[in-house]
Amino acid sequence: MKPFAFTRATDVDTAVRAATQPGARFLAGGTNIVDLMKEGVEAPDQLVDINRLPLAAIEAQPSGGLRLGALARNSDTANHPVLRTRYPLVAQAILAGASGQLRNAATNGGNLRQRTRCPYFYDVTQPCNKREPGTGCSALQGFNRNHAVLGTSAKCIASYPGDMAQALHALDAVVQLQGPSGRRTIPIAQFHRLPGDTPELDANLAPGELITAIDLPAESARFAQRSHYLKVRDRASYAFALVSVAAVLDMEGGRIRQARICLGGVAHMPWRAREAEALLQGAEPGMPLFRQAAEAALAGATGFEHNRFKIELARRSIVRALETTSRSTA
Repeated sequence: MKPFAFTRATDVDTAVRAATQPGARFLAGGTNIVDLMKEGVEAPDQLVDINRLPLAAIEAQPSGGLRLGALARNSDTANHPVLRTRYPLVAQAILAGASGQLRNAATNGGNLRQRTRCPYFYDVTQPCNKREPGTGCSALQGFNRNHAVLGTSAKCIASYPGDMAQALHALDAVVQLQGPSGRRTIPIAQFHRLPGDTPELDANLAPGELITAIDLPAESARFAQRSHYLKVRDRASYAFALVSVAAVLDMEGGRIRQARICLGGVAHMPWRAREAEALLQGAEPGMPLFRQAAEAALAGATGFEHNRFKIELARRSIVRALETTSRSTA
């Protein structure tokens, strides 16, 4: 491992200033960045330890929403009584990810910032535009079973590996940031990026910007009674999703007043199926409708040699998640 400087930040301003230096990276739970350093994928000149910053609280907001501190551990977040009652989708998604040991170490902010598990990204002997821009995408002609089928580009077909983010996208969470230019908020829908011509950029963050909190809006609590996170993977234990679906429904008078669907494992970022959501709005729930919505969600999908099965798998997963959600009452 390359030698690096280590800074332990005592306040947010100090952390941000240190992180603006070239080659600096934040260190929180370390469940991803440390692995990347061990593999030689990342070699920061400086790690800025933020674990002592006061960003671990999970607090109800005057607006009626819930603020998740960026440094709150995933396990504590998933088991928080207010989250489990008002935003159970987030708890379901967190508990579907990683292992108990990792959830005890991983932070909410770090979870959002985790990088792809594309094997070519991790293999420093192989070309990878995400790791080294301009070298090519080995997955295009390589083994691409776990890769994206939506929102890909000629530069990259890597998929986003997380679980919590799908639930946050479905619930229209807002990310609180602090950087060299001060504080700002960004809707979760604008946080992650598609690869385009710059696959090395995973999120719309300025250099040195730090996630301080994630806000769940009060109005999204109306989905609490009908929400479901479905994760399809090769094994039931610790494994990344081939396809995941975060689905919520708001019902009134036997009809769907509003639906939200976010897919995981199929794109470079959590993928909101907005065409499917529009089809569901105002309609009576049922399998024919759910199948129609699934078709709309995957209408623009393009598979590659080893992952074309994901398109049909995603369709069936959407139908199953919606059917489960429509029957749920708690």
